[in-house]
Amino acid sequence: MTPTITTATLDVPGARLYYEVRGQGPLVALLGAPMDAASFAPLADLLAADHTVLTTDPRGINRSRLDDPEQDSTPQSRADDLSRLLAHLDAGPATILGSSGGAVTALALAQARPEQVHTVIAHEPPLVNLLPDRERLHAGTDDLIATYLAGDVIGAWAKFMKQADITLPEGALEMMFGGDRDPQHIQDERRWFAHEMIHTNRWLPDLDVMRSLPIRLMVGIGEDSAGELCDRTSRALADALGVEPVLFPGDHTGFADQPDRFCARLRAVLPQ
Repeated sequence: MTPTITTATLDVPGARLYYEVRGQGPLVALLGAPMDAASFAPLADLLAADHTVLTTDPRGINRSRLDDPEQDSTPQSRADDLSRLLAHLDAGPATILGSSGGAVTALALAQARPEQVHTVIAHEPPLVNLLPDRERLHAGTDDLIATYLAGDVIGAWAKFMKQADITLPEGALEMMFGGDRDPQHIQDERRWFAHEMIHTNRWLPDLDVMRSLPIRLMVGIGEDSAGELCDRTSRALADALGVEPVLFPGDHTGFADQPDRFCARLRAVLPQ
Protein backbone atom coordinates (compact mmCIF):
# COMPACT_ATOMS: atom_id res chain seq x y z
CA MET A 1 0.00 0.00 0.00
CA THR A 2 1.51 3.33 -1.09
CA PRO A 3 1.56 5.82 1.79
CA THR A 4 0.18 9.33 1.55
CA ILE A 5 2.99 11.82 0.91
CA THR A 6 2.85 15.39 2.15
CA THR A 7 5.11 17.73 0.17
CA ALA A 8 6.07 21.24 1.28
CA THR A 9 8.85 23.80 1.29
CA LEU A 10 10.61 25.59 4.12
CA ASP A 11 12.40 28.92 3.84
CA VAL A 12 15.90 28.78 5.33
CA PRO A 13 18.77 31.26 5.06
CA GLY A 14 19.62 31.58 1.38
CA ALA A 15 17.33 28.82 0.15
CA ARG A 16 13.92 27.24 0.02
CA LEU A 17 14.02 23.55 0.94
CA TYR A 18 11.70 21.00 -0.65
CA TYR A 19 10.77 18.10 1.63
CA GLU A 20 8.40 15.15 1.87
CA VAL A 21 6.80 13.46 4.88
CA ARG A 22 5.03 10.11 4.83
CA GLY A 23 3.79 7.62 7.40
CA GLN A 24 3.22 7.74 11.16
CA GLY A 25 5.33 6.77 14.14
CA PRO A 26 8.89 7.56 15.30
CA LEU A 27 10.69 10.02 13.02
CA VAL A 28 13.33 8.73 10.61
CA ALA A 29 15.10 11.15 8.25
CA LEU A 30 16.69 9.71 5.09
CA LEU A 31 19.45 11.96 3.73
CA GLY A 32 21.60 12.10 0.66
CA ALA A 33 23.96 14.64 -0.85
CA PRO A 34 23.77 15.20 -3.72
CA MET A 35 21.01 12.53 -3.89
CA ASP A 36 17.53 14.02 -3.59
CA ALA A 37 14.27 12.85 -2.01
CA ALA A 38 13.36 10.76 -5.07
CA SER A 39 16.45 8.59 -4.56
CA PHE A 40 15.09 7.46 -1.19
CA ALA A 41 11.41 7.15 -2.16
CA PRO A 42 11.23 3.32 -2.38
CA LEU A 43 12.92 2.92 1.00
CA ALA A 44 10.79 5.70 2.50
CA ASP A 45 7.58 4.02 1.29
CA LEU A 46 8.58 0.80 3.05
CA LEU A 47 9.56 2.50 6.31
CA ALA A 48 6.36 4.56 6.36
CA ALA A 49 4.38 1.51 7.43
CA ASP A 50 5.39 2.25 11.03
CA HIS A 51 7.51 5.39 10.97
CA THR A 52 7.19 9.04 10.06
CA VAL A 53 9.74 9.41 7.27
CA LEU A 54 11.33 12.69 6.23
CA THR A 55 13.12 13.04 2.89
CA THR A 56 14.41 16.22 1.31
CA ASP A 57 16.28 17.66 -1.64
CA PRO A 58 19.53 19.17 -0.31
CA ARG A 59 19.95 22.90 -0.86
CA GLY A 60 20.61 23.72 -4.51
CA ILE A 61 19.56 20.25 -5.71
CA ASN A 62 16.42 19.67 -7.81
CA ARG A 63 13.48 21.35 -6.10
CA SER A 64 15.42 23.05 -3.27
CA ARG A 65 16.21 26.41 -4.81
CA LEU A 66 18.97 28.84 -3.83
CA ASP A 67 18.86 32.61 -3.74
CA ASP A 68 22.41 32.52 -5.14
CA PRO A 69 22.99 29.53 -7.47
CA GLU A 70 26.76 29.94 -7.08
CA GLN A 71 26.64 29.43 -3.31
CA ASP A 72 28.70 26.51 -2.01
CA SER A 73 27.09 23.59 -0.17
CA THR A 74 28.92 22.60 3.00
CA PRO A 75 28.13 19.91 5.58
CA GLN A 76 27.56 22.69 8.12
CA SER A 77 25.02 24.53 5.94
CA ARG A 78 23.18 21.32 5.10
CA ALA A 79 23.18 20.32 8.78
CA ASP A 80 21.68 23.70 9.66
CA ASP A 81 19.00 23.13 7.01
CA LEU A 82 18.17 19.75 8.53
CA SER A 83 18.10 21.23 12.02
CA ARG A 84 15.54 23.79 10.87
CA LEU A 85 13.45 21.08 9.18
CA LEU A 86 13.42 18.95 12.33
CA ALA A 87 12.45 21.96 14.46
CA HIS A 88 9.73 22.86 11.96
CA LEU A 89 8.26 19.34 12.09
CA ASP A 90 8.54 19.25 15.91
CA ALA A 91 8.69 15.45 15.83
CA GLY A 92 12.16 14.68 17.15
CA PRO A 93 14.55 13.67 18.41
CA ALA A 94 15.06 11.77 15.16
CA THR A 95 16.81 8.75 13.82
CA ILE A 96 18.86 9.80 10.81
CA LEU A 97 20.13 7.53 8.06
CA GLY A 98 22.50 9.51 5.89
CA SER A 99 24.24 8.01 2.89
CA SER A 100 27.35 9.30 1.13
CA GLY A 101 27.37 13.10 1.46
CA GLY A 102 24.13 12.76 3.44
CA ALA A 103 26.06 10.74 6.03
CA VAL A 104 28.46 13.67 6.36
CA THR A 105 25.47 15.99 6.81
CA ALA A 106 24.09 13.71 9.53
CA LEU A 107 27.42 13.66 11.37
CA ALA A 108 27.69 17.45 11.15
CA LEU A 109 24.20 17.79 12.64
CA ALA A 110 24.98 15.34 15.45
CA GLN A 111 28.12 17.32 16.26
CA ALA A 112 26.34 20.70 16.25
CA ARG A 113 22.86 19.83 17.58
CA PRO A 114 22.96 16.44 19.36
CA GLU A 115 19.70 17.21 21.19
CA GLN A 116 17.82 16.84 17.89
CA VAL A 117 18.89 13.25 17.24
CA HIS A 118 19.09 10.05 19.21
CA THR A 119 20.48 7.73 16.50
CA VAL A 120 22.71 8.46 13.51
CA ILE A 121 23.51 5.80 10.92
CA ALA A 122 26.29 7.13 8.71
CA HIS A 123 26.24 4.95 5.57
CA GLU A 124 29.51 5.21 3.62
CA PRO A 125 30.54 8.81 4.41
CA PRO A 126 33.40 9.92 2.09
CA LEU A 127 35.55 11.37 4.88
CA VAL A 128 38.81 11.39 2.96
CA ASN A 129 40.68 13.31 5.67
CA LEU A 130 40.59 10.19 7.85
CA LEU A 131 42.83 8.30 5.40
CA PRO A 132 46.65 8.25 5.34
CA ASP A 133 46.71 8.93 1.57
CA ARG A 134 44.38 11.93 1.83
CA GLU A 135 46.76 14.34 0.08
CA ARG A 136 46.87 12.11 -3.00
CA LEU A 137 43.09 11.80 -2.94
CA HIS A 138 42.59 15.55 -2.53
CA ALA A 139 44.82 16.16 -5.55
CA GLY A 140 42.81 13.64 -7.52
CA THR A 141 39.55 15.34 -6.54
CA ASP A 142 40.92 18.74 -7.61
CA ASP A 143 41.91 17.24 -10.96
CA LEU A 144 38.61 15.52 -11.70
CA ILE A 145 36.65 18.66 -10.80
CA ALA A 146 38.84 20.72 -13.14
CA THR A 147 38.25 18.11 -15.84
CA TYR A 148 34.50 18.38 -15.39
CA LEU A 149 34.44 22.17 -15.37
CA ALA A 150 36.54 22.17 -18.55
CA GLY A 151 33.70 20.31 -20.25
CA ASP A 152 34.96 16.71 -20.27
CA VAL A 153 32.04 15.07 -18.45
CA ILE A 154 32.90 11.46 -19.35
CA GLY A 155 36.56 12.02 -18.52
CA ALA A 156 35.67 13.51 -15.14
CA TRP A 157 33.41 10.60 -14.26
CA ALA A 158 36.10 8.13 -15.36
CA LYS A 159 38.56 9.78 -12.99
CA PHE A 160 35.93 9.83 -10.24
CA MET A 161 35.19 6.11 -10.56
CA LYS A 162 38.89 5.26 -10.64
CA GLN A 163 39.54 7.24 -7.47
CA ALA A 164 36.48 5.70 -5.82
CA ASP A 165 37.78 2.22 -6.77
CA ILE A 166 34.48 1.47 -8.52
CA THR A 167 34.71 -0.74 -11.60
CA LEU A 168 31.99 -0.41 -14.23
CA PRO A 169 31.41 -2.44 -17.41
CA GLU A 170 32.93 -1.06 -20.59
CA GLY A 171 30.72 1.60 -22.12
CA ALA A 172 28.74 2.18 -18.91
CA LEU A 173 29.95 5.75 -18.44
CA GLU A 174 28.96 6.71 -21.97
CA MET A 175 25.53 5.19 -21.41
CA MET A 176 25.07 6.91 -18.05
CA PHE A 177 26.53 10.34 -18.76
CA GLY A 178 26.61 10.73 -22.55
CA GLY A 179 23.98 11.63 -25.13
CA ASP A 180 20.72 13.36 -24.30
CA ARG A 181 20.28 13.83 -20.56
CA ASP A 182 17.70 15.39 -18.31
CA PRO A 183 18.55 19.10 -17.89
CA GLN A 184 17.81 18.98 -14.15
CA HIS A 185 20.20 16.04 -13.71
CA ILE A 186 22.90 17.98 -15.55
CA GLN A 187 22.30 21.06 -13.40
CA ASP A 188 22.47 19.02 -10.17
CA GLU A 189 25.58 17.20 -11.38
CA ARG A 190 27.37 20.44 -12.17
CA ARG A 191 26.46 21.87 -8.80
CA TRP A 192 27.87 18.80 -7.07
CA PHE A 193 31.18 19.01 -8.94
CA ALA A 194 31.51 22.80 -8.69
CA HIS A 195 30.10 23.63 -5.26
CA GLU A 196 29.69 20.55 -3.07
CA MET A 197 32.12 17.68 -3.58
CA ILE A 198 35.25 19.26 -2.08
CA HIS A 199 33.44 20.62 0.96
CA THR A 200 31.90 17.22 1.71
CA ASN A 201 35.02 15.13 1.14
CA ARG A 202 37.27 17.43 3.16
CA TRP A 203 35.04 17.89 6.19
CA LEU A 204 36.58 16.37 9.29
CA PRO A 205 34.46 15.58 12.35
CA ASP A 206 35.70 16.49 15.79
CA LEU A 207 36.35 12.93 16.88
CA ASP A 208 36.65 13.80 20.57
CA VAL A 209 33.23 15.43 20.44
CA MET A 210 31.79 12.55 18.44
CA ARG A 211 33.02 9.98 20.94
CA SER A 212 31.40 11.91 23.79
CA LEU A 213 27.97 12.45 22.20
CA PRO A 214 24.99 11.14 24.21
CA ILE A 215 23.51 9.52 21.10
CA ARG A 216 23.71 6.19 19.31
CA LEU A 217 26.23 6.55 16.48
CA MET A 218 26.57 3.79 13.88
CA VAL A 219 28.67 3.43 10.71
CA GLY A 220 27.11 1.52 7.80
CA ILE A 221 28.95 -0.11 4.90
CA GLY A 222 27.60 -1.89 1.83
CA GLU A 223 28.29 -5.60 1.70
CA ASP A 224 29.40 -5.19 -1.92
CA SER A 225 31.60 -2.13 -1.31
CA ALA A 226 34.68 -4.00 -0.13
CA GLY A 227 37.86 -2.29 -1.33
CA GLU A 228 36.10 0.85 -2.52
CA LEU A 229 37.10 4.29 -1.27
CA CYS A 230 33.97 4.71 0.88
CA ASP A 231 34.56 1.30 2.43
CA ARG A 232 37.96 2.60 3.51
CA THR A 233 36.65 5.93 4.83
CA SER A 234 33.80 4.24 6.68
CA ARG A 235 36.09 1.73 8.37
CA ALA A 236 38.46 4.55 9.31
CA LEU A 237 35.57 6.41 10.94
CA ALA A 238 34.37 3.29 12.77
CA ASP A 239 37.90 2.66 14.05
CA ALA A 240 38.23 6.26 15.22
CA LEU A 241 34.92 6.06 17.07
CA GLY A 242 35.58 2.61 18.52
CA VAL A 243 32.48 1.03 16.99
CA GLU A 244 31.92 -2.00 14.78
CA PRO A 245 30.63 -1.21 11.27
CA VAL A 246 27.16 -2.46 10.35
CA LEU A 247 26.89 -4.15 6.97
CA PHE A 248 23.96 -3.29 4.69
CA PRO A 249 22.84 -5.01 1.48
CA GLY A 250 24.27 -3.77 -1.79
CA ASP A 251 26.98 -1.23 -2.40
CA HIS A 252 27.21 2.55 -2.10
CA THR A 253 23.65 2.95 -3.41
CA GLY A 254 22.15 -0.17 -1.83
CA PHE A 255 19.30 1.87 -0.33
CA ALA A 256 18.08 2.63 -3.88
CA ASP A 257 19.11 -0.57 -5.69
CA GLN A 258 17.83 -3.05 -3.11
CA PRO A 259 15.29 -1.14 -0.97
CA ASP A 260 13.49 -4.25 0.32
CA ARG A 261 16.64 -5.92 1.64
CA PHE A 262 18.09 -2.62 2.81
CA CYS A 263 14.91 -1.81 4.70
CA ALA A 264 14.92 -5.19 6.44
CA ARG A 265 18.48 -4.57 7.66
CA LEU A 266 17.66 -1.02 8.67
CA ARG A 267 14.66 -2.17 10.71
CA ALA A 268 16.91 -4.59 12.55
CA VAL A 269 19.11 -1.74 13.83
CA LEU A 270 16.48 0.96 14.36
CA PRO A 271 15.60 1.85 17.97
CA GLN A 272 12.84 -0.37 19.32
